[in-house]
Amino acid sequence: MEWLWRTASPLCATDASNRWIHRSVSCASRRRTTSRIFSEPRNFGTEAFQVRDSMKTGLKLLLVFLSLTWLDASTARASCRDPDVAGGFFTPAYAAEPDALIEYFGHNFFQITSKGGTKIITDPLAPGMYPTPVVTPHAVTVGREHPNHNYVELARGNPIILRGLANYGAGWNKISTTVRDVLIYTVPVYQQQFGNALKGAAFVFDLGSVCIVHLGDLSHKLTPEQIKAFGKVDVAMIPIGGTFTMPPDTAREVLQQLKPKIAIPMHYREDMSLLGMFLTGLKSRRLPGNTLAVSKSALPPPTEIVVLTPPGGGFGRAD
Repeated sequence: MEWLWRTASPLCATDASNRWIHRSVSCASRRRTTSRIFSEPRNFGTEAFQVRDSMKTGLKLLLVFLSLTWLDASTARASCRDPDVAGGFFTPAYAAEPDALIEYFGHNFFQITSKGGTKIITDPLAPGMYPTPVVTPHAVTVGREHPNHNYVELARGNPIILRGLANYGAGWNKISTTVRDVLIYTVPVYQQQFGNALKGAAFVFDLGSVCIVHLGDLSHKLTPEQIKAFGKVDVAMIPIGGTFTMPPDTAREVLQQLKPKIAIPMHYREDMSLLGMFLTGLKSRRLPGNTLAVSKSALPPPTEIVVLTPPGGGFGRAD
């Protein structure tokens, strides 16, 4: 017999402390037997192979499911910039619930609320034209530096102010930022004032599942570069008033360029003649209130005009 420091298998230990190992013939024989058991091929029969094949098939299906789920999640935020994959492969269980809530307060003034509760107001309007709402947004966007578009003082709380123009309209601000769950970026456009072209800003709101565009005081047809920048538009707020924006006929041409699922006319002061010229021959519906709930799964084919009724009534010049 031979005494060694403990370097062998615990199967050969003979004392309670395991400090010493006693290598004996029986221990060596036990190791040989153990080695033979694990080295010899085993024949488990047909049932074992069936179990193995079933496990392989199940694993493949699991990998396919996980890969598709990852693809769906990774493309969910591409609603504006990569339109073909915005819906992904699966319809989410909450698809019937609104993905966005849009409230119209008159002129170019809207509030957009995302599914996550993010509130953004656009072109806040100074008091006098419509009743001034009580709003506490997370962000405020301004597409034109004029009291009918930049009255940010009405916003309560401490919102982020995003101005599309620099130096009070002398230049463009390039904005691309995320406010909570909403990606916001600008597209430079031109507006007009008594025939003179002025810089303006349109805003794009990518809510993940829904793409909303506020065209500001756009006064012209879009260039190919602008169309590409807007991407796949689900909802467009579009000015139709003329004088300071494009007139109804140009607005109809812009609809053909963008092909939004829904278009909401704005900047026309409830002038029924302007609205009538814009709506002629187009699919439209008028809601009695100022709120539209938007669900990606329930969007109509392009393009349906939805006329919202702001609180109160408008008067005065449509600047």
